[in-house]
Amino acid sequence: MPLRQAFAPTSVTPRQWLNKSCLSPHRAYLIRLNFVALSSPKLLDRKWRSFSSTAFWGQDVFHAQKEDPSSASFRSSLESSSPPKIPQTLTEKIVQRHSVGLPKGKIVKSGDYVTLSPYRCMTHDNSGPVVKKFKSIGASRIYDKNQIVITLDHDIQNKSEANLTKYQQIEDFAKQQGVVFYPAGRGIGHQIMVEEGWAYPSTLVVASDSHSNMYGGVGCLGTPVFTGTLPKGVTGKDVIVALCGLFSNDEVLNHAIEFTGSEETMNTLAVDDRLAIANMTTEWGALTGLFPIDSVLQRWLRFKATESALLQSDSPTVPAQFTHQRLDELFADQLIADRGAKYSKYLYLDLSTLSPYVSGPNSVKVATPLEELALQEVRIDKAYLVSCTNSRASDLAAAAKVFKDAAWSNNGNIPRIAEGVSFYIAAASQPEQIAAEEAGDWQAMLEAGAKPLPSGCGPCIGLGAGLLEPGEVGISSSNRNFKGRMGSTEAKAYLASPEVVAASALNGKISGPGWYERPQSWSGVIRGEGDGIREEDRMITAEEALEKVVRQLDSIVDNAEQDIHGPKSGAINETELTEILPGFPEKVEGEIVFCDADNINTDGIYPGKFTYQDDITVEKMAEVCMSNYDNKFSSITQDGDILVAGFSFGCGSSREQAATAILAKKIPLIVAGSFGNIFSRNSINNALMGVEAPRLIQRLRETFSRNEIDKSQQNMKQRNMNEPAQNRESLDSPPPAPQTAPTNERILTRRTGWKLVWDVKRSIIEIEEGKGGDRWSQKVGELPPNVQEIIARGGLENWVKKEIKALP
Repeated sequence: MPLRQAFAPTSVTPRQWLNKSCLSPHRAYLIRLNFVALSSPKLLDRKWRSFSSTAFWGQDVFHAQKEDPSSASFRSSLESSSPPKIPQTLTEKIVQRHSVGLPKGKIVKSGDYVTLSPYRCMTHDNSGPVVKKFKSIGASRIYDKNQIVITLDHDIQNKSEANLTKYQQIEDFAKQQGVVFYPAGRGIGHQIMVEEGWAYPSTLVVASDSHSNMYGGVGCLGTPVFTGTLPKGVTGKDVIVALCGLFSNDEVLNHAIEFTGSEETMNTLAVDDRLAIANMTTEWGALTGLFPIDSVLQRWLRFKATESALLQSDSPTVPAQFTHQRLDELFADQLIADRGAKYSKYLYLDLSTLSPYVSGPNSVKVATPLEELALQEVRIDKAYLVSCTNSRASDLAAAAKVFKDAAWSNNGNIPRIAEGVSFYIAAASQPEQIAAEEAGDWQAMLEAGAKPLPSGCGPCIGLGAGLLEPGEVGISSSNRNFKGRMGSTEAKAYLASPEVVAASALNGKISGPGWYERPQSWSGVIRGEGDGIREEDRMITAEEALEKVVRQLDSIVDNAEQDIHGPKSGAINETELTEILPGFPEKVEGEIVFCDADNINTDGIYPGKFTYQDDITVEKMAEVCMSNYDNKFSSITQDGDILVAGFSFGCGSSREQAATAILAKKIPLIVAGSFGNIFSRNSINNALMGVEAPRLIQRLRETFSRNEIDKSQQNMKQRNMNEPAQNRESLDSPPPAPQTAPTNERILTRRTGWKLVWDVKRSIIEIEEGKGGDRWSQKVGELPPNVQEIIARGGLENWVKKEIKALP
């Protein structure tokens, strides 16, 4: 599947993109712009267990039942009816709709490998290197020009000759191929996909960017259940910031999320709130975040169709995506999850118990109620109202209202932002900025001293003007505050709603506008696993009761199987050997270099400021590899080392350089407790091998980390730091400041002296804990021959080249 799927937790084979049907009659080789990778799906923690009903209904019955007319009629209907349809989740239904080559009658379930045909594919600035690859592999024409949308949005402030030349080459390619193209300054790609209808409800859309999750806000492709209603002064941004902090133990890692709730609850979440929530499910660790097509979305879609008709925005080359006729068809055949669909888990959050939240510093996994953080009087240097997450017209209006309200106590004059603070604003797209200008909101913020930026990614990805300098503190309405992402690794970044960002810019410190009204009965945030309904308050139908019994029986059978046969990942079975392709190594070995942190994100692995430097050398990539995590990493590691890290390694953005930089450092293998799904796919695409081994991480921490962490935390308690205590324990942003005693400083990158041997054929790793130390082994996942083939050929690009040459 290309780089980052917009909704689906399933896996695909590379051949979906290249086969004989992709060839023109004139043998012009065709391949779609985005590349694919294999992954291990995890919508559910285990695959669906099929229960056969044949044995039950086929058994003999009492003679009286055969003779009785009513009983016989009932039994006859059961015998002649077709087998019951397997219930599907909403995500599975969308995957089913876009799967190709399925066997007749096949019902797609979690764990299946499927071939997908996306409704749309969006690519942005990275179209430059993609076009080069497209040409280098012998392709000449895109298979379906109507499938591709190209937007330029990331490095649009860069006016260098090299960047302008790249942009022109991308535009020329788009014109040559006849694909939809949006130039720099038109808006952020994800916003364009939503507002122009390219991301359409109940469809599958892929994009070469990790925030394509946002499309789930409009029903374009685990289940969190919302209850209650949002209090005044609480926004969708507060919801997702709270979710990231309250469920911060990888509860949704690599899962596909479907948001549900009562009609009253969902009515309090406007489409713009849903877009913000879905957008940041990426940071939460999920593959996708999908909202239903309910009355709120239907009203929004009807408005878009009316607006499109009035403005007559369609053209012969780019027809209108929103029409009332098309919406009639959508609503008449609307996809919903089946009753009885299987989910890995249920999480619930009572929205009425939420208050404004702030994320950080330098971590989305740390969320603090605004009222607590405001007491700390955290001074800020920069504020940002930018990004695809929260810079639509409604967000700009909320921020402008802060200044307009303050004008009432300032003789009707818009007050200026605090001295020493820079406030940057950029609309998600040109239409959103025009709407803000027509409402007077854009002008109000300019009058307050805001600095306008063009519609694009800009500071959010660490490009252009206004980046954080060493020692500075910033607060942003964007989606990521990883260390170093928005500027210096020695700066601190917080995330909050647009109104909190504006109020902080006005006051010079993290603060809110005072709009929040706490419910009188409030006693804390209500959340947890399950659906949030107390058993004594639950009223269920007979069908629901039967489903509950089936789930319980399913669990009992699973547990019994494990008691009898052992865990599914049980002892090493020497008879289960993986086929090794000729030329692929049977074993990979080296010394373990341990980076003891969870959630090491792609910004930490490869700094964003280098992402769009297309001419960067391999040597430079090796030099900056892992530098945002530990600037000593490059000098500590050696060729052939095996990098071992904690859990959720490679979470964050979709940049493939996170994988290629590690290869540039000549590290052939990464072992982690778990991997971010995007990084896992990009690794295979670029011939970097990876193995998940949670037990090894636990053992390394038992040996090396416990004493150091205890000493480090004792030292930090002695430091007078003006921030909440839990922020100092952020795993995706290890404490950057030196400790009181250098000997107790936490070692971010450690040469362990341990040896690891990965036996690919036997699917095990063998560990020697130092020279002459303990030896032990652990079963790991199999590396199948089709993945070996991609890695052996040096990555997917070379694989595709060879496949093209082999075609008749």
